[in-house]
Amino acid sequence: MSAPGLTAHRLGPASQVPVGEGRGFSVEGRQIAVFRLRDSSLRALDATCPHAGGPLADGQLDARKVVCPLHMRAYSFADGSCPEGPGVAVHPVREEAGELVVEL
Repeated sequence: MSAPGLTAHRLGPASQVPVGEGRGFSVEGRQIAVFRLRDSSLRALDATCPHAGGPLADGQLDARKVVCPLHMRAYSFADGSCPEGPGVAVHPVREEAGELVVEL
C-alpha cells in the first residue's frame, strides 16, 4: 500500500538488484537508483549526483550511504543528504511478491 500522495511503481523482479549493488531505473521520466544492502534491505534515491551528474547506482555503498563513482561525494540512505553539497531525494522502496516497488 502506498503512502498518501505517493504512487507505487513496479520495477520488475527483485532479483535484478543483487546484494551489495545498485541498479538504475526510469520511473515517470525520473532516474531512480535502487540498492540492496548487505543485510538484503532495499533503499532508493534519485540516481544522478547533483554535483557532477554521476550515476549513483554504480557507486560504492555501505549500510548508511552510497558514494558517487565520479567525485566521491557520499549520499545518505536515510535522508539523501551530502556533507559536501546538495542532497538527493529518498524514495520508499520494498519487495512485494518478488517484485521491486518504488513510490514517487
